[in-house]
Amino acid sequence: MKTRGFEVAAGFEDQNINLPVRKTKFAAGYDFECAEDVVVPSFKEGMAPTLIKTGIKAYMMDDEVLYLYNRSSNPKKKGLILANSVGVIDKDYYGNPDNDGHIMFAFYNIKDEDVEIKKGEAIGQGVFAKYLLTDDDVAAGDRTGGFGSTDK
Repeated sequence: MKTRGFEVAAGFEDQNINLPVRKTKFAAGYDFECAEDVVVPSFKEGMAPTLIKTGIKAYMMDDEVLYLYNRSSNPKKKGLILANSVGVIDKDYYGNPDNDGHIMFAFYNIKDEDVEIKKGEAIGQGVFAKYLLTDDDVAAGDRTGGFGSTDK
């Protein structure tokens, strides 16, 4: 039985994607890499964030979540900030029919110049955590899609 972990998402099987790993024994986060070369343009008012593909999906227990965080060095060195501050990957995102649960990081670039990220470069980290429910929780809905689908 699988408890929690990472797999390569559909469409990325032959692209030499590295599964996220912790670099030190006391690190909480699993380091995610960029799945392909990408340019994150300098921010202009009204622009959408750039979605950085990882080629990764995550499975976990029913009462767990995967939080996505920026690398601590990204804002200063590259000007990259997460558009949503913290990404939330729910258990039912895994294997969804829209994108197989493909995890992406949504970045804005606050530098004056565009930033290029190369395939295999570390872009962020994921931390698995337990979550709690309220006494009166009655959530019974089922996920029907991928990125941003729970508000549809």
